[in-house]
Amino acid sequence: MELKLLEVGQNTELLSSCRISLILGVYTSDNLLDTFCNVARKVLDVKTSIIGFHTEPYIWYSCPRGFRGLHAPQDVSIPAYLLQADVIDCLHPAYAELSDYLKSLGVMHQRLVAFNLKSGQGDSLGQVVFFDDQTDLFDQEDIATVKQFAESLVNRIKLNQEHNNLKELYEQQCAQNFSKTKFFQIIAHDLRAPFHGLLGFSEVLAQERDTLDESSIQSIADYLYDNAQATYNLLESLLTWAMAEGGRFVYHPINYELKQSSKIVCSVLKSLALKKKIELIDNIPEDIKVHADINMITSVLQNLVSNALKFTPVDQGGKVILAAEMEGEQVKITIQDTGLGMTEEQMQNLFKPTLGVSVRGTAEEKGAGLGLVLCKRFIDLNHGQISVDSKEGRGTIFTVYLPMVTNDHQALVLEDLQAEQS
Repeated sequence: MELKLLEVGQNTELLSSCRISLILGVYTSDNLLDTFCNVARKVLDVKTSIIGFHTEPYIWYSCPRGFRGLHAPQDVSIPAYLLQADVIDCLHPAYAELSDYLKSLGVMHQRLVAFNLKSGQGDSLGQVVFFDDQTDLFDQEDIATVKQFAESLVNRIKLNQEHNNLKELYEQQCAQNFSKTKFFQIIAHDLRAPFHGLLGFSEVLAQERDTLDESSIQSIADYLYDNAQATYNLLESLLTWAMAEGGRFVYHPINYELKQSSKIVCSVLKSLALKKKIELIDNIPEDIKVHADINMITSVLQNLVSNALKFTPVDQGGKVILAAEMEGEQVKITIQDTGLGMTEEQMQNLFKPTLGVSVRGTAEEKGAGLGLVLCKRFIDLNHGQISVDSKEGRGTIFTVYLPMVTNDHQALVLEDLQAEQS
């Protein structure tokens, strides 16, 4: 086999998969991999080296003429003895076998010494092999020096990995803090707005009561009630959302028939459906069971069905249908309506905590815009998934996947484990 060397940056389109190599600056002027190989070769007085890391698609070839890459053979299988040994030289019992193995891969040589790049926990990150056509034996003191140098390289890799992980966490935290700050600004704005009306009309009642007729007083009272109710609903949603984000909700899964939740939801929302002349259909079978928190899932279904009713036109033969079926090891639940539908932009922002995306329903119903955020949070807590498919004017389908019941004693076992841990 002949080694086909590649210029770094040309025909190395898989470079993004080389996480460790990129950490060591393989594509920059500060190439620590090449520096390590050059220094180690001078210590060993050897001409050529190859170094590679597990799972990376490239192996790096270094010699006095430069630093190049080559594709790691797809069928390469690192011998077990190389993964276990720290160093393999001519004194090692597996030296001859390793030498033959490397020659079969196209690494021609007269002498070689291989180092295992192990972490402090004993895990192997990769290997580096030094070789040339000389016949002199490597000096054992030089081998010991390079072994220490290789250990320092591994330590550098670990430090850089930890640094990158901390950097990613920091950037994620900054993004979350920015989002929360923006969210709180929206909350403050949305809470302040209704108070202008409340204070204004309250002032009219307090100072101009004698000049108002009964019709005007009733209109002001209706406005104050509706405004206060909407503001209270907003605060309730905010409190529920904050509790979910802060981990205040206790996830208590049980095995139960999904029909229990759908019956409650349809019973609660039946009057709204009748008022808007929308047919509310519960097609969830009696025998489908899920392993989930019944309170959370009932809340999710109620929110989704309520939204479906909210955005389905009044008195136009609209339908909202609940259905469920087994799909693999999950239970698939769908809530389908014949309502207004959504744009692509609305769907993309649907599960984001942004109060500004809420729109009025077909009967001018108001919403805080947090209901679907809570649905997403509750479904995540129950180890499920939620998605939406919609087109403007053609209705919407929400799909929820929940874990199916795999063991009649599943909930009991979980409670026992939690009791042991506490």
